[in-house]
Amino acid sequence: MVVLGIDPGLATLGYAVIGERSGGFLLHESGVVRTAPELPFPYRLKEIFVKLESIGSKHGVGEMACESLFFTRNAKTCINVAHARGVVVLLSALRNIRFFEYTPTKVKSTLTGYGKADKKQMQKMMKLLLNLERVPAVDDEADAMALAICHLQHRRFAECSGM
Repeated sequence: MVVLGIDPGLATLGYAVIGERSGGFLLHESGVVRTAPELPFPYRLKEIFVKLESIGSKHGVGEMACESLFFTRNAKTCINVAHARGVVVLLSALRNIRFFEYTPTKVKSTLTGYGKADKKQMQKMMKLLLNLERVPAVDDEADAMALAICHLQHRRFAECSGM
């Protein structure tokens, strides 16, 4: 199974395409989609859609794992993230890619055993689990990696328990 992990955002959206390999994980591609603030809003969303559609097609993505929307004090940021997340949900529906969502606490507890792990702990875990030369430089990219791996772990659990 190849999973596309998404850390949604309008200005910066993290993504990671991860598959399974003999008990471990294989990173196919990861990065960030950055949209220019001077672009009209609909075109920023279109840019996200086009990039993610291309990545999904290139790697034969079968499932998507996205961060659940959580409320923040900054309403504008929350609304922009919700719009970007809506693009992700729409893409999954249009391409018949199963969509799953996880809270940050669920991702952290799945990967580190501690639901309040900090960014550095999560980045170190990504380096370890994906056998990377260095920790991911951008938080959004690391978060997308973590979402994809969290989903793959939950799939393994479901398969083992016969769910």
